[in-house]
Amino acid sequence: MKIEAKNVEDYLSKAGQYESELREVDAVIRQNAPNLKPVLTTGMASTMIGYGNMPYKPKSAKVASEWPLVLLAAQKNYMALYLCATNDGQYVAEKYESQLGKVSVGKSCVRFKKLEDLNLDTVKIILKDLNTRFLRGEKAFN
Repeated sequence: MKIEAKNVEDYLSKAGQYESELREVDAVIRQNAPNLKPVLTTGMASTMIGYGNMPYKPKSAKVASEWPLVLLAAQKNYMALYLCATNDGQYVAEKYESQLGKVSVGKSCVRFKKLEDLNLDTVKIILKDLNTRFLRGEKAFN
């Protein structure tokens, strides 16, 4: 789902059937990771809400840029929560996969069709940890 938006509020208001559930996840992120400031992020061929921009330099890049630790997106057939950080060389989403609920997990992507499928208690634990690591200035990406 491609959403043309000017800011975070505009993005949420244009999320269609996912608006109310994305607003709930956004509130959980803001409450449990208050230092990961939300910004509209364009990347991976779509616009998303990013939280906690940090320096990031892929191996293929010559210059570092910034990328959020957490992203939230409305897709055509699901919602996605991207947990881009790693912990001990493993993507956080993969590390907590068995505790995240009835979701589909990729390296950093947690896909869910209904909010009730996502275990928010586990998400809160992850967010609190990422907020702490962000405040310490830890390198969160491989």
